[in-house]
Amino acid sequence: MVGTFWSLVPAIVAIALALFTKEVYSSLFVGIIIGGLFFAIDQASGFSGFFNHIFGEGMIAQLSDSWNVGILIFLVVLGIMVALMNKAGGSAAFGKWAKKHIKTKVGAQLATILLGIFIFIDDYFNCLTVGSVMRPVTDKYGISREKLAYLIDATAAPVCIIAPISSWAAAVAGFAGDGENGIKLFIDAIPFNFYAIFTIIMMIAMVLMKFEYGKMASFEKAVAVVEEKAEEAEVEGKGKVIDLVFPVVTLIIFCVLGMIYTGGFFASGEDKANFVDAFANSDASTGLVLGSFAALIITIVFYCIRRVLPFKKCMDCVPDGFKAMVPAILILTLAWTLKSMTDSLGAKEYVAGLVEGSAAGLKLFLPAIIFAIAYGLAFATGTSWGTFGILIPICIAAFPSTADPIRIISISACMAGAVCGDHCSPISDTTIMASAGAQCDHVNHVSTQLPYAISAAIVSFITYIIAGLTSGLGTVVSAIISLILGAGLLIGFLFIMKKRTAKAK
Repeated sequence: MVGTFWSLVPAIVAIALALFTKEVYSSLFVGIIIGGLFFAIDQASGFSGFFNHIFGEGMIAQLSDSWNVGILIFLVVLGIMVALMNKAGGSAAFGKWAKKHIKTKVGAQLATILLGIFIFIDDYFNCLTVGSVMRPVTDKYGISREKLAYLIDATAAPVCIIAPISSWAAAVAGFAGDGENGIKLFIDAIPFNFYAIFTIIMMIAMVLMKFEYGKMASFEKAVAVVEEKAEEAEVEGKGKVIDLVFPVVTLIIFCVLGMIYTGGFFASGEDKANFVDAFANSDASTGLVLGSFAALIITIVFYCIRRVLPFKKCMDCVPDGFKAMVPAILILTLAWTLKSMTDSLGAKEYVAGLVEGSAAGLKLFLPAIIFAIAYGLAFATGTSWGTFGILIPICIAAFPSTADPIRIISISACMAGAVCGDHCSPISDTTIMASAGAQCDHVNHVSTQLPYAISAAIVSFITYIIAGLTSGLGTVVSAIISLILGAGLLIGFLFIMKKRTAKAK
């Protein structure tokens, strides 16, 4: 079963069950059990090997991984900061300020998108920060938590993958291999990253066109009466807008400092790296933990000095913040364990073999094929970065000449497909944290987001065919033609969908 289609079955079953039963915890666990069973059968390791693989080599190993532990700590610290801002009254004060300055539902959504684009450093940081800041505003204007989760998710990975200074740029640069300028490769790929570009265009266009389709439409209709949410009922301090803005700005500054610190920016002598190299070599997990802890301490001191919240009340927010993140932590733990099951079954190697076996006669269609394969792998495993690590080196090896336009288009297709699959997958950590940031039911977020993501994916797939066919004209001309035709196709599709939804009413 190792290295065959069976390696993808555990993830496929978990995803199908989650979408069908609307219950994510048991669905992920069933997928884990199937993965452990397949591995035990293949290795003839019996019941002891089955249990050891699931819990010892799977769950415990994932929770012992330093990167994963860092992400969990970052989640908890963010939860504590959100609890602090709510209890101090900063979130409520910002909500009242926003109600005076943001006059419409469209304005609230555009403000959410703008903030999401502004926080391009890291997708995890984006999801939780945008959610905590904008949730009071979107609640006031009758925007469903499902729509907020989509806006957060669509400005997380899609923005990070076209931002040269981000943890994602650093990841791609690391997968480029020896002899490659990873950051240059990332920047060259941006114009061909059609899924990310079209997702942002689609999100803004639908807000301005004022319509929804699929399950999202029913959730938006259900929010007919705007109520004051629980955050305001729990306010104990007399906070002002500054009591939300200051912690968020502090968090952004120190998370950036933490990331470049891990990349060697503050080192001395020959070990010192410049700003770009520091980002390229950064450890995002450790950097975010360092930055968030510094921001947390500064925020508590700030509140105590301003006498907005006494120290004891600040400490009461520690368990509150932890409890708020327990669902996200549990889903992440199960998703990571499921990923370890598919990894042990050789899912990545199986997909890599499919790519390497592509016929030479399909060269001009290879970007579209790579996009579809990257989508499938990221969707089944819930990881973009793992997909980058497998497919980018293959694309580089398949097209060694830097003068070949198909080379950069294929690498871009790999990146775009991975982000798209990650965007759609219920077991993706970014999707999970977008649900946590919006405080939205996870399965509802996935089911409402999926039609939008699939629409952008289909348009992107067609656009990669266009890019492959026009690659002989050069990368600049091919990018311009492909973007214009693809954007036109997307806008045309949205106008058709708006007419159909209007008739359905």
